[in-house]
Amino acid sequence: MVPQQAENREQEQQGEVQIPQELSGKRFDVALAALFPEFSRSRLQTWIKSGDALIAGEKRRPRDSVAEGEVVTLMAEPEEEVQWKPEPITLNILYEDEAILFIDKPAGMVVHPAVGNWGGTLVNALLHHDPALSEVPRAGIVHRLDKDTSGVLVVAKTLEAHTHLVRQLQDRSMEREYQAISKGVMTAGGTVDEPIGRHKADRKKMAVNHNGKPAVTHYRVIEKFRAHTHIRCQLETGRTHQIRVHMEHVRFALLGDPAYGHRLQIPKESSAELIETLRSFKRQALHAARLGLMHPTSGEWIELESPLPADMVNMLEQLRIDRKLHAK
Repeated sequence: MVPQQAENREQEQQGEVQIPQELSGKRFDVALAALFPEFSRSRLQTWIKSGDALIAGEKRRPRDSVAEGEVVTLMAEPEEEVQWKPEPITLNILYEDEAILFIDKPAGMVVHPAVGNWGGTLVNALLHHDPALSEVPRAGIVHRLDKDTSGVLVVAKTLEAHTHLVRQLQDRSMEREYQAISKGVMTAGGTVDEPIGRHKADRKKMAVNHNGKPAVTHYRVIEKFRAHTHIRCQLETGRTHQIRVHMEHVRFALLGDPAYGHRLQIPKESSAELIETLRSFKRQALHAARLGLMHPTSGEWIELESPLPADMVNMLEQLRIDRKLHAK
């Protein structure tokens, strides 16, 4: 069941709803149950206590009262009993057999249904493409890409394949390579080995947090520009927003990143075309370019690549033109 109150903007796996007048003055847990009737009260209580349900970005007690207009943020997974509906959404399929499916996900598509975004997701598209995926956990999805990250993603079509792929993620044998455009000019690549957890001040964001989970990102330089760098990143782990957080941590935040990118960086004496291209780039410049894994049935290594999307190709071309114009 999809709540009527879910007509709100969606931020990746986060749902936001404003407290209506009729719930003003109610306890937080009571208001939450009214706003999200598809979740059990015990589950909502757990999320309040864990900080996955917030008021105005802050953790509150279940008995605290709420006020009209305050924003409730629910950073939570849908419960298993929520029914996801198949939707006829076009998929760019890179490869498919009886066990696995490789998808080239466009930027702007949410992977998994969540509060505030129950339709138009990759899961809805997959269930329409293959109704049998309803029998596989999470419709076969074993890893995610952020809403505005593009690129290759694997889906398990059977329970056996799902178990096999999850094991490869856990033992870090699955190879995931990304391409990104960062702000600043790197002298060389490196490795960021820093744990990631919830941001202490902003619960919608992640951050390097020494109480967080281990996270390792390797990055290498592909091409340098006057004020940006085209890089290749390889993950050992798969934490939420990992590359985005780690690149910000080493002061090379990703171009266009609305959460971690800070201010727009425009090289001196840039052309009007470059300035417009930079200003109009409204997503993190991050693309899942290559995914390699052991096939769950044949045991053979299989590797799929996704070409850079048009927006990143255009951005790189404009940066090259700018570099050439200002070459000494």
